[in-house]
Amino acid sequence: MLYWLMKYILLGPLLRLIFRPQVEGLHHVPDTGPVILASNHLSFSDSIFTPLIIKRKVTFIAKAEYFAGKGIKGWLTKMFFVAAGTIPVDRSGGRAARAALDTQLRVLRAGGIAGIYPEGTRSPDGRLYRGKTGVARLALESGAPVVPMVMLNADEIQPPGKLIPKIKPVRIRFGAPLDFSRYAGMAGDRFVERAVTDEIMYELMELSGREYVDMYAQKVKSQQTAEPAKAEPIAA
Repeated sequence: MLYWLMKYILLGPLLRLIFRPQVEGLHHVPDTGPVILASNHLSFSDSIFTPLIIKRKVTFIAKAEYFAGKGIKGWLTKMFFVAAGTIPVDRSGGRAARAALDTQLRVLRAGGIAGIYPEGTRSPDGRLYRGKTGVARLALESGAPVVPMVMLNADEIQPPGKLIPKIKPVRIRFGAPLDFSRYAGMAGDRFVERAVTDEIMYELMELSGREYVDMYAQKVKSQQTAEPAKAEPIAA
């Protein structure tokens, strides 16, 4: 109830008015039945923009910490995720990946739309990074089609680390559904899951026009964090 109130009465109309979504290929999203939306991930606001332009409810998952913030900022963050249909998942334990997968499987088995970012984290520089195989496992275990979608300029609207977004139309593009029924019963085969994931990432690369990097985004972020700051030369 709160989701629909936020989407259609409170937050949704305001965001559509401000960011005037420009959408290509929305007809590729089926009107009924389970669907996996696999998207690149450029900005914190990606999970907010996507539900604005799809009539059906789209369910993403996010760290439970996003729902536990304090003060006005914490409340606003929580409301944004509620408006986006996001489900909090405890990702601190060793079973975090399985818990996230099971959550999305329940959505699909109920005939819903599960949103997922195969890269696993936001791109550090706008490029498209190697996908994690969770999206393949989700597709193979559920049998649901995968609709590739790309955020084309969300990183321009709200760059990483920026709290206040720029006001400009958000551009989103959808591709034709991908059917992986030829791999039915092969969930758990790491070679098959890698092949499925790479096929999805190739479609995201084609749709977005972004450079593809065959590394995990999280590894790149970790390397950037670990790099020591260059020492300033000492003046003579």
